[in-house]
Amino acid sequence: MADRTEADCRTRQPLGSLVTYSAAYTLVPTYECFNRCQYCNFRVEPGADRWLGLAEATVKLRSLTNPLRDCYKSQSGRFPIAPTSPPNSGPIEILILSGEVHPRSPRRSAWIRRIESLCQLALLEGFLPHANVGPLDREEMAYLKAVNVSMGLMIEQVSSALAQTVHRQAPSKDPSRRLAQLAQAGELQIPFTTGLLIGIGETEADRLDSLRAIGQIHRQYGHIQEVIVQPHSPGLDQAWEGEACSAALLLETVAIARELLPPEIAIQVPPNLLKTAELLQRAIELGASDLGGICPIDEVNPTYEHPSLAQLTDWVAAAGGQLHPRLPIYPAFDDWLSDPMRSLVQSWRDFLGSSPNSLDSPGRFDPKPGPTMQKLISRP
Repeated sequence: MADRTEADCRTRQPLGSLVTYSAAYTLVPTYECFNRCQYCNFRVEPGADRWLGLAEATVKLRSLTNPLRDCYKSQSGRFPIAPTSPPNSGPIEILILSGEVHPRSPRRSAWIRRIESLCQLALLEGFLPHANVGPLDREEMAYLKAVNVSMGLMIEQVSSALAQTVHRQAPSKDPSRRLAQLAQAGELQIPFTTGLLIGIGETEADRLDSLRAIGQIHRQYGHIQEVIVQPHSPGLDQAWEGEACSAALLLETVAIARELLPPEIAIQVPPNLLKTAELLQRAIELGASDLGGICPIDEVNPTYEHPSLAQLTDWVAAAGGQLHPRLPIYPAFDDWLSDPMRSLVQSWRDFLGSSPNSLDSPGRFDPKPGPTMQKLISRP
């Protein structure tokens, strides 16, 4: 099956095709989590972690280069030289990645408010927030929609059998709850990223069922931007002694995902977990077209460093592709944003459009600052 699918996909993937990534920086509100996934290298026990404060987050964000802020504060309001690679100027996406506070915890509402405040801070500093904080009820999700350009949640697998193994102490990994979350995001018109974690004891049928479920929900709402194919990659702190996902399983899943999912959904692979140029090139040939957020540290898999952008550019070129930066929201979804967020997104699109390495149409970066950018300019 894998050989047939690989051959089919290879003939369909044209030379010179775009492979995208998002220049990102991660803020972690808290590492504490009431789930105890057996493969996790991220969590700490509830109450054992100090939450990220707004003052500390402000210092972190202001230490980052923001070309929009620097441009608008310059005399001309223009870049003196068009950037050759926007990520060299710093991140665009701020990934808000958090452990989960139990839905019945008295600290839940404070946790949601902290996440909202961090997202709002990212916007005011001129960045584009993307929150991935676990399952949310409808009110919580609508609340965070107002301060995020997109959001995410891994389905991982729809198999209920994993509740007896790697998810036996992880109640929020209930497949029905996660699928409901995916549909809820569509109802609320939130651009969304989801994906599979593979090599954790699931079967081939489980992977097919998971991809079909994602595709079915997307066909109803049309809101899924990317589906991640994430291979299990053992870390230092996990309880489970499972082996790393094999290269063959990864490539087969990428190929099948490209076959089953609608063409407008990008198939994403994390390059730091693929580890070699050859494996990344094969994944691209089989239909992967996005590398996700490239951050200084992968908080979920901290022992796996990202290759440099120069390396990734060479690796993608060897597969016949061109590496391009993107925003954490695709242009088709801009109309789902509030006016202030849409104005900020458009400023970033204009910035990317001033670079030859961009997904957006080329053009001179000379926008008039909207309300959000005016606030950004006035900040010390």
